[in-house]
Amino acid sequence: MFAQFDLDDALVGGCDKAGFKKPTSIQQLVLPEAMAGKDVLASAPTGTGKTAAFILPCAQHLLDYPRTKPGYPRVLILAPTRELATQIFQQAELLTQLTDIKIGLITGGVNYGSHKEILTKTTDILIATPGRLLEYIDNEQFDAREVEILVLDEADRMLDMGFSDNIHRIAGEARWRKQSLLFSATLAGAGIIRFSKEILEEPVYLESDPSRKEKAKIHQWVHLADSKEHKIDLLVALLNDESVKRAVIFANKRETVQFLSGKLQSENLSNAWLEGEMPQDKRNNAVARVKDGEVNILVATDVAARGLDIDDITHVINFDLPRKADVYVHRIGRTGRAGKKGTAITLVEAHDVVYLAKIERFTDQRLQRRVIDGLRPLHKEARVPSKKKPKQKVKKNAGLTRQQKLAKKRKKDKKARKKSQKS
Repeated sequence: MFAQFDLDDALVGGCDKAGFKKPTSIQQLVLPEAMAGKDVLASAPTGTGKTAAFILPCAQHLLDYPRTKPGYPRVLILAPTRELATQIFQQAELLTQLTDIKIGLITGGVNYGSHKEILTKTTDILIATPGRLLEYIDNEQFDAREVEILVLDEADRMLDMGFSDNIHRIAGEARWRKQSLLFSATLAGAGIIRFSKEILEEPVYLESDPSRKEKAKIHQWVHLADSKEHKIDLLVALLNDESVKRAVIFANKRETVQFLSGKLQSENLSNAWLEGEMPQDKRNNAVARVKDGEVNILVATDVAARGLDIDDITHVINFDLPRKADVYVHRIGRTGRAGKKGTAITLVEAHDVVYLAKIERFTDQRLQRRVIDGLRPLHKEARVPSKKKPKQKVKKNAGLTRQQKLAKKRKKDKKARKKSQKS
């Protein structure tokens, strides 16, 4: 199936070994355009195979135009988080395992010495997070002038995390590149479009419509809560349900993550936790505990909302409601992947209702409200004020000419005089 794109036999073999049988919709759209050397701005839902959509054309370019001398990376892939960068690195190694392509990974959270070999020896594809890579550029330990293809994965998330200036600086260092590919979970909003115009040249716009088999089937509903204590009781009851095989719980603050982790432990609900300030080895260990089945609950901040590579997550529970609707979409994308069914449950206090309304407008659906016997909320759902603009009153004489207005006034005055004479 992948042979139809004129990929090298080694890459087709890599797809087979990775278990990729049939190209997904985003791969079918991107591969021909990217392999033709065009700049691409693409959007695809989580779990629809977009990583392979940019790895394969980049690898094909390297095979078509072999390196003539040792040097710095010719393909640079930027990702917003360490987890996503690691996931891309693993898939790139899998797809190129039958080639001689050398791949490197640079992220924060690890000691600088571990990157020495990548910085001093020949690397063909480098996957990196912007912050740490820029440090090496500033220290003149990395040279981006040999980059021929620049890939920005989950660019919308990078903008949200404040990486815009870093990416522009890196793109400036790689200004002699021949091609740029930008991927985003959504193309909604002026920010990502404006950003893409600054990075891309005459890009092809591609937005996939996943097949029914690719689409995630995520059942979503809401539990209203009277207080934080009520939310905790709801959370414990939900996690004790036998349908929960593997769950990710999202909180907005790392203090909440640590509190919830301890609280669940006291309720005999073993878990691992993940937040942004953790050293990389501890983060890796937390994810490994869930992957290996040592625990089936991961409590996390939004650092794990993107690039968290854990299979068979049956439930995502929003203990805290995110303040942005697109973050909600990214969170629930951790379940229901690759056509499997998933469940997303959100716990909502009164002060969260305004954000729930934003999410429902963004996703164009009303999330079902459910209750648990014995834990029903005492208060009704707060009403969100309507944002509809009041209708403007139409003036009676609107649209009349000056002469028509004067004639109408004279007629009115004449009627008034007659009325006064009769009285």
